[in-house]
Amino acid sequence: CASVLESATAMATQFYDAHFREGLTVKTVKDVEADKFIAAFAQHLKRQGRFEIPKWADVVKTSKSKELPPSDPDWLYVRTAAMVRKVYIRGGMGVGAFRKVYGGQQRRGTCTNTFCKSSGKIARYILQQLEEMGLVEQDENGGRRITKEGQRELDTVAVQAA
Repeated sequence: CASVLESATAMATQFYDAHFREGLTVKTVKDVEADKFIAAFAQHLKRQGRFEIPKWADVVKTSKSKELPPSDPDWLYVRTAAMVRKVYIRGGMGVGAFRKVYGGQQRRGTCTNTFCKSSGKIARYILQQLEEMGLVEQDENGGRRITKEGQRELDTVAVQAA
């Protein structure tokens, strides 16, 4: 009974979303679905070659709650695209906020699972690289915010992604 209800709800949501997406012209990052934009911007970063991949990228874990490093070789581009999208949508996010966003449950054997923040070095490195590229700048109230050039570049990628 529950699965029938879930599928009916999913179908209704699908038609509802499609109804409002009909006349939509994509102009900004907010008009594109997150997964499409993140994939497109990660490819964009990789093609450009301005984003430097550090030596430690293939051996580092993303959190102390993880056992292994990411299996995707382009994981740093994907993380960067996701982070720059978050800064675009909600400015003022800093390293601590991103540690919380990308954190997860740490399994401690027989003890209960607890929340654990992710690596700060990765978040700091990505934000510094984005600053060097001129996409984000430091906010006077703390954290980072998107620059005018960064907004323009992200919007053009969003239009191409859609």
